[in-house]
Amino acid sequence: MESELRQEDEENVIVDGKVKWFDPVKGFGFVIADEGGPDILLHANVLRNFGQSSVADGARIQIEVQRTDRGVQATQVISIQPPEGNDTLPLADFQDLDPEAMANAPLEPARVKWFDKAKGFGFANVFGKPEDVFIHIEVLRRSGLADLQPGEALAIRVVDGKRGLMAMEVNAWEVALKR
Repeated sequence: MESELRQEDEENVIVDGKVKWFDPVKGFGFVIADEGGPDILLHANVLRNFGQSSVADGARIQIEVQRTDRGVQATQVISIQPPEGNDTLPLADFQDLDPEAMANAPLEPARVKWFDKAKGFGFANVFGKPEDVFIHIEVLRRSGLADLQPGEALAIRVVDGKRGLMAMEVNAWEVALKR
């Protein structure tokens, strides 16, 4: 990556890597490139342009980067994959649900009502439905997200579980539109 960036000072380079950490409160985080080199700054605005307000630590990410006076920075997010090893054990809330029903649950448009990362859960409203949908932080993490902001647009898969309506998959709205 270093040699590519030196040769193409004005051009962006596509890099595959892993999110080292991202803090939505601070508004930035860092990515470690698969091929090594310095940490790559990932600013919240670049992530928002992709349609997400957060990204889980350890998530796989493909980004365009460029060298600046301050070091290497991401200029565009191309794709994000949830952290590896997320689906080894099912969540207790989903153990008694029909796997076929879960697999066939449609993506539904929703908006975050509130989410408290410290408590580990929050709620969203699916457009056109009066019931709140419970969102567990582990579902967020398995979906490649770390946090949600009130009013954020989502595409979620909802199942009727032990606690009522529950999100089993959470996607940023813009990401779901690209599928």
